[in-house]
Amino acid sequence: MNFVEHLPALQVALPLASAPLAVLLRDRLAAFLLVLAATWAAFAISILLWLQVGESGPISYAIGSWPPPWGIEYRVDALSSLVLMLVSGIAAVVLPYSRASIEREIRRDTHYLFYAMFALCLTGLLGITITGDAFNLFVFLEISSLSSYVLIALGRDRRALVASYQYLIMGTIGATFIVIGIGLLYLKTGTLNLADMGIRLQAMTSHRPVLAALAFLTVGISLKLALFPLHQWLPNAYAYAPSAVSAFLAATATKVSVYALLRFYFSVFGETAIFQRLPMEDLMLILALAGMFVASTVAIFQDNLKRLFAYSSVAQIGYIVLGISFDSVTGLTATIVHLVNHAVTKGALFLLLGAVMAHMGGVTLARVQGIGRVMPLTTFAIVLCGLSLIGVPGTAGFVSKWYLILAALEKDQWWLVFLIVLSSLLAVIYVWRFVETAYFRAPRSDLAQFREAKLALAIPAWILVGATLWFGVETSVTVGSAAAAARMLLGVTP
Repeated sequence: MNFVEHLPALQVALPLASAPLAVLLRDRLAAFLLVLAATWAAFAISILLWLQVGESGPISYAIGSWPPPWGIEYRVDALSSLVLMLVSGIAAVVLPYSRASIEREIRRDTHYLFYAMFALCLTGLLGITITGDAFNLFVFLEISSLSSYVLIALGRDRRALVASYQYLIMGTIGATFIVIGIGLLYLKTGTLNLADMGIRLQAMTSHRPVLAALAFLTVGISLKLALFPLHQWLPNAYAYAPSAVSAFLAATATKVSVYALLRFYFSVFGETAIFQRLPMEDLMLILALAGMFVASTVAIFQDNLKRLFAYSSVAQIGYIVLGISFDSVTGLTATIVHLVNHAVTKGALFLLLGAVMAHMGGVTLARVQGIGRVMPLTTFAIVLCGLSLIGVPGTAGFVSKWYLILAALEKDQWWLVFLIVLSSLLAVIYVWRFVETAYFRAPRSDLAQFREAKLALAIPAWILVGATLWFGVETSVTVGSAAAAARMLLGVTP
């Protein structure tokens, strides 16, 4: 048996198997080591799959030796291989961090459950990305969602329970819309294989059940990716979840939902049906701009840094959706690049805020006054990530916004270039609020007792900070892979 042939199955099977084993062990150290091994193995497998796709093209893996479209197919292509590598890579960094961060944030007797839920959430996100079956995608979506609700609720802050419940209600509505949409597509096509479904839908894109399916899927997935104004669950979920959970979900959950949207729009319904027969381009443009400006404005007035950067995430999702609305190779390249760059940047930010919370007991602006004097490295790292959110040259965020501007210029939309730059200036304001508080406000009277973050918290955070800077200079992996994925989605030959 050739081990390499079964890498797509192992990508999902290893973290899935580690979850129930972690519960059976009921020991936090053993559970941590088991899930860590599965997570790192998943990351290694994702790199191998990405390299294989780059060398020999898309990979099709039939589950149970039933050939598609009759059986379930796992499919790895230019887009899914990049997202697999992103999700598993973030998990591989966040999990070691969580070992130290949950000591204060989660009861010790539930640590093994935390690791089990983390493994299940990772399984769901990887499954959504790799599956070529529509109903399988929904099942994995529910696995990731249900485990996310538990992860958020594990926080000691009682508001985490309310945030989790709110997310559960909104997420359930979104999942219901998605399964209705998939059911309507199955009714019309008689298949659940995404590639086969796309072929059969070419002749029936104007049929009412198909249009209804498109509407249900758009609303359902938009709820999951927190597209404005369907983002109400996100700020509280990120603000009150344990730090490691905030970092992991901010960097992966909404990004995988964007992937699902791209997959349905371009691989199933097709570009013609979405952008030429329907006014989706204008609708997505309006919602993206609203998210960019409204969420950034709300972020300016937040006193809790986790909520501030949670609203920033809603704004950044606006940039991601803006790229989709251009319906061009450059626009989709910008979307996919920003999907990766924002994941790395926001993951780093929430890890850094977790380190601040562990040492200073909170992340409100009043509590972090003068923090630049006692935690200079951590404070500087937060500023670097803030510069990436703004889009300063030399950071990953600049690359994303540069491609968004290029996509706007391709369509001679100078007014849109102005709005992209203007919305970035709003990011300057909320990042400056932290800079002013950390460096220029009078320090707290008890500041002397605090110190720099522990290495167990600092090292994982700095790995993602380093990636934020590296992807701002070396773009062969991000832009190269994103451009290949954009051409594949649009059916454009290189």
